Amino acid sequence: MNQINNNQKPITYAKYKRKSTDETDRQILSLESQENETKKMFGNLKTITLPEESVSAFRPYKRPVFDNMIKRIEKGEIQGIIAWHPDRLSRNPIEAAQIIYLLDTGKLKDLKFCSYHFDNSPEGKMMLNMTMSQSKYSSDKLSVDVKRGMDKKASTGWRPGTAPLGYLNSKTNLKGQQVIYTDKLRFSRVKKLWQMLLSGNYTVAQIFKIANEKWKLTMPAMGKKSERKLRLSGFYRIFDNPFYYGWYEWPVGSNNWIKGNHEPMVTEDDFNKVQLILGRKGKPRNTTHKFAFTGLMRCSSCGAMITAENKFKKQKNGTVHSYIYYHCTRRKDTGCKERGIELKNFSKQVDYVVSKLTISEKFKDWSIQYLHDITKNEATANEEVLLAKHKRLENIVKQLDNLLIRYTSPENSAGQIMTNEEYSKLRSSLLKEKNDIETELNNIGQHIEKWQELSEKTFSFARYAQIWFDNGDLDTKRAILACLGSNLSIKDKTLTISLKKPFKMILEGLPGTTEELSRLEPLKIPQNSREFAKFALNFPIMSG
Repeated sequence: MNQINNNQKPITYAKYKRKSTDETDRQILSLESQENETKKMFGNLKTITLPEESVSAFRPYKRPVFDNMIKRIEKGEIQGIIAWHPDRLSRNPIEAAQIIYLLDTGKLKDLKFCSYHFDNSPEGKMMLNMTMSQSKYSSDKLSVDVKRGMDKKASTGWRPGTAPLGYLNSKTNLKGQQVIYTDKLRFSRVKKLWQMLLSGNYTVAQIFKIANEKWKLTMPAMGKKSERKLRLSGFYRIFDNPFYYGWYEWPVGSNNWIKGNHEPMVTEDDFNKVQLILGRKGKPRNTTHKFAFTGLMRCSSCGAMITAENKFKKQKNGTVHSYIYYHCTRRKDTGCKERGIELKNFSKQVDYVVSKLTISEKFKDWSIQYLHDITKNEATANEEVLLAKHKRLENIVKQLDNLLIRYTSPENSAGQIMTNEEYSKLRSSLLKEKNDIETELNNIGQHIEKWQELSEKTFSFARYAQIWFDNGDLDTKRAILACLGSNLSIKDKTLTISLKKPFKMILEGLPGTTEELSRLEPLKIPQNSREFAKFALNFPIMSG
């Protein structure tokens, strides 16, 4: 394009150079390379060299050098721009529209690029607009790809981003597969900071002074940044970061909490105690990972789910006690007056129900032995039935073979013996009967096995449930409560359970059965064995 306008005044060009600091722009030429290329190609033009800019063009109004250049164009100080490529000028629709509008009004007369040809014509402006739109699309796509990669990494238990003090990001794995490991030089010292604050003998300011002046604790080198001193504002954020007890929120602000694979520095209880010491409420996150019995019970009054929360009480001597309360979420009725129940009281109620179901080791052994005897007797009784069914199955297979022989014989070439319709009808009938018998035979065996397995598990559960509940972890306690029954609810601080049929029968029949067993000992005597069989039939736990 002609560089002389209608008044024959030379065009003054602004040399604009930008290198984004974003991940997506790392492949763009460096600022020095951009300067060399523009000087080589357009060194004969009248130019104004602008300060270099290292800012992303993905969002508008974030580039002071670019914004100043636009103002100078509007004032008439600059009439042209020199840049490496159109994407150096804009990667967003607002600033792209600014450039096109300045071209339309004639305030911007020419654009020159090292890697793109521009012609100030309707077609040229259309192509320029398309090129900058393509840059916008590329930025959007890269942004989505990066976010997808970060979400995938987060879902596997590794928090994206820079690891907090005491931890380090790995640098040897593939991009998107980096992990977080403990910083051997700093982990133990940062952990000591938490312990000092938990002791109640130090303020955060005092701990900061010790870490900074006595220990010389520093932030690790990262990228182009060298080791640097701690700042008090950042120091406070250490004690507000759930990452230190093993959890992180992703995406940030979503209330979606993920358990990290990294090594926790403190327990969650200690983290919450620190929040109380600092006068904070703590970091909320999904409580299904914290409490054993949430999601199993409802409020009897309003029907809402029962949730749990950890409450802390600080004594005058500085000691902090924690208490877990189960209470109505009040999502169905904000005015629900059901009061919460403390975990210790709740556990006692569950323990009471479990203790009522508990049977002795001797009773468990007797019951399981009796189950084996019943299985043997049933097997004997069913033997004739099974033989008859197997014989019928063999006959059906023979009938199918004979049917096919007759249908495919030369004498039936024209359907004289059996038509296609007759063959299909007979064959379908025999195949259905064959399938029914095979299914029945399979079910008989499976029914006996499942019946025996369920019964043995019922007796074993009744024998050991209380031991498991007393000594098990949160998942074990939850499994036991869920196994006992359905329609679990709380009313007036009391747990109500609709026991499953096998456990209900144990609860109702156990006292009388235990007394009967004591009277009939030893069971090895034939007469007593027969007596046990009589009342055992009236106590069919296994039929459940």
